[in-house]
Amino acid sequence: MSDRPAAPHLGAERYLRIRRPVEVGYWLVSCLLAAIGNTATARIDVARAGLDYAPWQVASWEVSSALSVLALAPLLVWFTARWPVHLDTWTRRLPLYVVASVVWSMLHMALMLAMRKLVYAWHGEVYAFDWALGYEYIKDARTFLGLVVLLHVYRALVRRLQGEASLLAAPDDDSAPVEPVERPSRFLVRKLGREFLVAADDIEWVQAAGNYANLHVRGKVYPLRSTLAELESRLDPARFVRVHRSHLVNITRIASIEPLDSGDARIHLHDGTVVPCSRRHRERLKAAGAGALR
Repeated sequence: MSDRPAAPHLGAERYLRIRRPVEVGYWLVSCLLAAIGNTATARIDVARAGLDYAPWQVASWEVSSALSVLALAPLLVWFTARWPVHLDTWTRRLPLYVVASVVWSMLHMALMLAMRKLVYAWHGEVYAFDWALGYEYIKDARTFLGLVVLLHVYRALVRRLQGEASLLAAPDDDSAPVEPVERPSRFLVRKLGREFLVAADDIEWVQAAGNYANLHVRGKVYPLRSTLAELESRLDPARFVRVHRSHLVNITRIASIEPLDSGDARIHLHDGTVVPCSRRHRERLKAAGAGALR
């Protein structure tokens, strides 16, 4: 097992560099296709049933539903990242997700209703909504569940591509531990079936991400399943300082500190990264020897 990462998988590296626009594109394209496909099938159903609905009416039903999902997508992405489900937490998370599915359904129905009323008013008509809440919730809950599963599977694949960090495990025999649990100097990273070590001193900054703390090392991001507070208690306090409620910084990587009129600051790292520093943490940064704020 090497202390240096193996040669990167080029396809994975390329994807990770463009993953944000790909993710945004996925939501846009999938909602567009859903609107088109559902409108087409709804028009067929209306024609078969002999119902007298204009094409714009049918389109307004399905397009409003797709646009509502698109509008709620950022909220769902944030929620599932903030409270992810794992094999050891799903029983605790289940009630939270049930409540979230109800909220999702209510917001989805409210957005759809508002859009449809606007479209109908534009055509000089009034949209009458059939308040079959149970039926609507079942449809929305099915969509909610599908998107939750999709997001969790996708994030698991991304973690596999970018590598996931963990503390070094103790040996199976009675010999001394590989690393001191209280102050680990290295982290084990598993990436695409390979393993390598990352020195704690090489970590430039850390960002909280739900149940994970993302370790930023040489332009790479390795999620560690730990809260930021737990990780902070294990890292060397002379080197790693909390500068924000969701950020830790390796003070040896700081190039400059830019104070802001609000009392907060921006921390500029040597690699060009900018990390926020909240007012309440500026004194801790000074005390750690990062230099006086100008």
